[in-house]
Amino acid sequence: MGADGTGKGRTAHSGRRGTLVGTDALWTQDDEEVAPVAEPTTGEAVGAPCWLNLSARDLGTAERFYGAVLGWTFRRGALGDAYAVGERDGVPVAGIAAVAAEMQVPVAWTVFFAVDDADAAVARIRERGGTVGVGPVAFPPRGRAALATDPEGAAFAVWEGRRVSRWEIGERKAPAWVELHTRNAFDAAVFYGGVLKWADGSPDCCEVSYEDDRVVLRHGGEAVARLNSGPVESASPRPQLRPRWLVRFRVPDLAAAEAATLEHGGSVVPGGEWGGVREPGGGVRRAVVRDPDGALFTLEAED
Repeated sequence: MGADGTGKGRTAHSGRRGTLVGTDALWTQDDEEVAPVAEPTTGEAVGAPCWLNLSARDLGTAERFYGAVLGWTFRRGALGDAYAVGERDGVPVAGIAAVAAEMQVPVAWTVFFAVDDADAAVARIRERGGTVGVGPVAFPPRGRAALATDPEGAAFAVWEGRRVSRWEIGERKAPAWVELHTRNAFDAAVFYGGVLKWADGSPDCCEVSYEDDRVVLRHGGEAVARLNSGPVESASPRPQLRPRWLVRFRVPDLAAAEAATLEHGGSVVPGGEWGGVREPGGGVRRAVVRDPDGALFTLEAED
């Protein structure tokens, strides 16, 4: 299933070498051509989000769109014309892989989570009612990846290996943020906590706090993801109402980013992140948009 929530129980990715929705960018081309990588592996951030990636149809179109809307610049490396890493102020934010047309997969954003053992993570996904669509696929000597859906049908990925350095995610601070929209955040926390070892007591893992109908994931004291309960429907015709990991990017001028979205072939989706059923709190200004290929994501005004 893509991040838009289409196709519960199936994953929209290829396991072929070099097409696994850009997991190569987690260690990057030639290790330094795109961005330096952290050493030694993801063990220092087990369970935390470690990368964002878009499967696109045409890389040039995607670069023009995201460059105009989000102000990104792009670097390419060993994967050549098939892959680019988007940067903001020289810092990696996300990857774009032009694999959707060739592999006949939906265009969608995917969140990757760090694990210390991909095989064990895949076993835990299956044991807890999730579906593994691809992997683990090896990318020696840098790492291994697998793509899956949780029991409600939300797509995600796991990565064992080296990470992009300087990459960060967070609420109100970093250029990107992720959160799960699901039927019951506490049930979801049990699934992801078991899969990603959130509650194993390891000093390298994450901390989980329960707040009202939300679950907040922190690493090193900083919030890195949130799980929200809400009125989701797996078969809803509106993607905002399907279980999904949403990807949110911050922009300095929300109105300008919305205008650029329309000008470069995208669209603004009415109803917000919850399809108009549930409004965001705190007066935060956001807009849900689609890129020219249909990938769903959220724009959020910076503080």
